[in-house]
Amino acid sequence: MGQVHVMDHPLIQHKIGILRNKETGSKEFREIVEELAMLMSFEATRDLALEEVEVETPVAKTKVKVIAGKKLGIVPILRAGLGMVDGMLRLVPAAKVGHVGLYRDPETLQPVEYYCKLPYDASERDIFVLDPMLATGGSAVAAIQYIKDRGVQRIRFLCLIAAPEGVKKLQEAHPDVEIYVAALDERLNEHGYIVPGLGDAGDRLYGTK
Repeated sequence: MGQVHVMDHPLIQHKIGILRNKETGSKEFREIVEELAMLMSFEATRDLALEEVEVETPVAKTKVKVIAGKKLGIVPILRAGLGMVDGMLRLVPAAKVGHVGLYRDPETLQPVEYYCKLPYDASERDIFVLDPMLATGGSAVAAIQYIKDRGVQRIRFLCLIAAPEGVKKLQEAHPDVEIYVAALDERLNEHGYIVPGLGDAGDRLYGTK
């Protein structure tokens, strides 16, 4: 099974608390989501390979460590995943960005792809799939499968809040995908919302209903 990393850093937990508050407006909500994505990137990129190069300081020559040229890609699930992109790009500005768009068929209730555009060399990259919420897991499972169908083999999933049901579904469908979450909540309610959650992330990001 793909490992689940729950990030309990005080700064992350503090900012999750702000997001949960229903009084937090769209502007602050967007800013906090971006900050959380950046903070989570530290942990999600912990195992990137390093290599030594020689540089000259104002005092002497020395060996320093740099990222070993690993290619990274960021793929938000539209639309709420867009809110996490800039936070990651602030740490890894050389990463390429793709997009996956899904909607739920009103009859079958299954996710249907309406858009998928990935970097041309996505199969050579480590891909980070972004979505603030992992609720039922249907969208994440489908989006990751679409990405795999295009030759990508190394995928990690980053979300802010997850329900146990969604984590279980994602692990069963894609046991090779590691999951990074800022908070693992109690359950889903009868409407498929995470409890206690924070409501609809897309609506709160963009001020829609």
